[in-house]
Amino acid sequence: MTSAPTVSSVGHGLRLPPGQRPVTGFPRFGTHLHHPPPAVPADHAIEVRGAVRAGFTVPLAGLAQLPRRELTADLHCVAGWSAVDLRWEGVPFASFWRELIAPALDPDATVSHLVFRGLDGHRSVATLEDALDDDVLLAENLDGRPLDGDHGAPVRLVSPRQYGYVSTKHLRRIEVLTARPEPRTSLTDRLIEEHPRARVWEEERHGSLPGPWVRPFYRALIPPIRALCALGRSGPREAVEQ
Repeated sequence: MTSAPTVSSVGHGLRLPPGQRPVTGFPRFGTHLHHPPPAVPADHAIEVRGAVRAGFTVPLAGLAQLPRRELTADLHCVAGWSAVDLRWEGVPFASFWRELIAPALDPDATVSHLVFRGLDGHRSVATLEDALDDDVLLAENLDGRPLDGDHGAPVRLVSPRQYGYVSTKHLRRIEVLTARPEPRTSLTDRLIEEHPRARVWEEERHGSLPGPWVRPFYRALIPPIRALCALGRSGPREAVEQ
């Protein structure tokens, strides 16, 4: 069943979390670096796997059957910049969970975590509690237009109260887990260790170190990552002020 979109806000750019600075526009930023956005299959669907009785897929058309919401919120990059007053529209993840995943759960499973995977190879981990916050969306539109490749087409997770690395772009798979997955062990993953909650107002930037300690290191990464990511942009280039 589909309901009329509602509008709410988180921040509206009036006050930013600790250590964040506003930017002009909404830069392309992420683990893809200079690579162009991934190609989206014509039959793109979201796979659901893990602690369910049987895995299943949800085609994009299936999202249209669920309640929808419009949300104005900021996106906070763990590196220290914030894109403010972004207008997202899509399906509340809590509705997706309640309508599609919860009825399919293994009755003996106690779900604690979810893994979100994108077509670009990125993955994020969230507790079930955080994923079910009322402002978490499976977003298909940004500022009144369908998502473009730079910002997660055709559908992405948006979790405004967590750092941007949780908000997986080009969403293709959701894994339902009964325990937190083992952390990745590459050198990069150890240096930029993801926090298990990644809440922006608690400044949970790093899994082992206090947020303020890692600010200078993370901010130093902004110029080179921004420059590399701009090489793979699918749309017009935009200026970013630090």
